[in-house]
Amino acid sequence: MSNKVLDWIMGQARWAPSGDNTQPWRFEILGPAHVAVHGFDTREHCVYDLDGHPSQVSHGALLETMAIAASAHGLRADITRRGASPDDQPVYDVQFVADPGIQRSPLVDVIETRSVHRRKLETRRLTTQEKQELEAAVGAGYTIAWFETFGSRLQAARLMFDNAKVRLTMPEAYRTHYDIIEWDASESADRVPDQALGVNSGTLHMMKWAMVSWDRLSTMNTLMGTWGPRLEMDMVPGIACAAHFVIKAHQEPVGIDDYVAAGRAVQRFWLTATRLGLCMQPEMTPLIFARYLRNKLAFTRVAKVEAAARRLLPQLRELIGDDVPNAVFIGRIGAGNPYPARSRRKELSSLLK
Repeated sequence: MSNKVLDWIMGQARWAPSGDNTQPWRFEILGPAHVAVHGFDTREHCVYDLDGHPSQVSHGALLETMAIAASAHGLRADITRRGASPDDQPVYDVQFVADPGIQRSPLVDVIETRSVHRRKLETRRLTTQEKQELEAAVGAGYTIAWFETFGSRLQAARLMFDNAKVRLTMPEAYRTHYDIIEWDASESADRVPDQALGVNSGTLHMMKWAMVSWDRLSTMNTLMGTWGPRLEMDMVPGIACAAHFVIKAHQEPVGIDDYVAAGRAVQRFWLTATRLGLCMQPEMTPLIFARYLRNKLAFTRVAKVEAAARRLLPQLRELIGDDVPNAVFIGRIGAGNPYPARSRRKELSSLLK
């Protein structure tokens, strides 16, 4: 196996999705066919990375992407997590082995194309064939619940709209929002460009002005409310799509290996959607806030914000059922053209240890 092939596989893998484009991984080349992936998480400063599990899902997506990319060269990726590595800094050993039984995955061609789409999508229903391929992609350990009717899309959009108020009025989330947006940009190597946020230029200017400080943002929220951004970013796109969906594990995930496995399933789903000409947007905050509350963990110092999040739990259960702990991913999906503004990735050279 040549160095060129190894570099190409890592170069493809770096396009895996991660929360706010944090790219919580670094590569270490240990041999001609051996790479160690050093993972990390953002739990210390990001309220959305509860127990590091969202980052672990991203690790799974990266590892799945490595395996898919390796298939283009007839290679099998044997992946093991070093048991002695801590959960907040896991190390995954990836060994590439020539295997005549490995065929080139059709998902290879869409690794770089896959991206988040935050704007309106087509409302035509997914075809039976599309749903069958997506359901097959996640594998035997998962099921998908679909919410396709106008009523169920409106119900999901309202849940996201209401959760967005929690997100936008919580001081603990301000620093994350401030740090992850690259202003006046259509692309970003390590953040989210503002032009990919799914709002018009007027709203963008208002957001940029308000987000200079939490005090200014809080004052604007008090005087003007959060209706505008929530309508544009949550309600309208929540209705303007083919469906919302939930990927549920048959067993509630309890540790890092379960979340890594979930990330692998999510990446297969997302790449399959991209291959089918479908676009997607994650909608994870309801699950994250629900897990904070379920585990009796504080996530904000503002009592009324926590109370608002608690009031949304029945909405979440009404939408997806009582097995909320089994849900590993929520998103919306639909046909559409990829939006030109998007997050890019760091150069491979800056991701090597």
